[in-house]
Amino acid sequence: MTKELLKNNFGKIGILFGGPSSEREISLKSGNAVVEALRNANLNAVGIDIKTDNEQEVKSLVKDSGISVAFIALHGKFGEDGGIQEILDDMRIPYTGSGVIASRLAMDKIASRKIFESNNIPVPGSSVFVSMREVESFAKKHEFNGSVFVVKPSSQGSSVGVFFVDNRDALLKASNDALKYDGKIIIEDYLKGRELTVGILEDKPLPVVEILPKKQFFDFQAKYEKGMTDYDVPAKLPQDIAQKAQATGLKAHKSLGCHCFSRVDIILKDNTPYVLEVNSIPGLTATSLLPKAAKVVNIDFLGLCLRIIRDAYAKKKA
Repeated sequence: MTKELLKNNFGKIGILFGGPSSEREISLKSGNAVVEALRNANLNAVGIDIKTDNEQEVKSLVKDSGISVAFIALHGKFGEDGGIQEILDDMRIPYTGSGVIASRLAMDKIASRKIFESNNIPVPGSSVFVSMREVESFAKKHEFNGSVFVVKPSSQGSSVGVFFVDNRDALLKASNDALKYDGKIIIEDYLKGRELTVGILEDKPLPVVEILPKKQFFDFQAKYEKGMTDYDVPAKLPQDIAQKAQATGLKAHKSLGCHCFSRVDIILKDNTPYVLEVNSIPGLTATSLLPKAAKVVNIDFLGLCLRIIRDAYAKKKA
């Protein structure tokens, strides 16, 4: 399939990476991996390091690059929240992945959760807080007794600002830290189950991946520190459960209006897939989870990138 895709005249491909968010370093890795893959295939690809969210500066940078299509590899704010998508729409430059509204919804864990619930997609129980006063009131009423909560900002990715807590003091500290990232936080019931992720490509689910962290929780360290996590690709699940997870992942992707590709994080508890979040621009290094899942169905990293680019052009023509 890769040879067939290479016949396409993609013009000058601009890979947008970096960005001004807390996920800049991760974005640089994704973007550079895409640039390398495309250049190795002798395609006209250029990396564009986005260092600001200033509209006019970004427009000037993109315009001067003379690109025909934008491959968005920006993680976090401005990349996944509709910011860069809105600018590219205004410039009439085709781009990869989801549009403005779907990107905003996926990035906002509170808004996306409401949509999941309205579509009967299982999610963990949670509450939203906008101040430490509210958190303190919640903490006073709650007896932990061995229970665990997950504290997370409403609009961050890559496990940035996410904390697992099992006592009142830890809850207060984590909430205070999470509020520094965002004006709203979620305190979520921790579900002890199997960590799964379902990659979506061309609006179809890929094989399920199981995440096996070597520490108790799959936090930022487990996600990005080498050797801290193992993966089963594909996950060792009964066929009916795997299909259920895939169907749930695809339903979550579609419910937000996401386009072409994403990655849906899931906890499997008592054979029920609970959706944690939809990542509209998941990690895109050769060892990231979406490429790992694609490889199971014989789509290599280059082939994955080309399918995503081809879709961007098709979206423009539609």
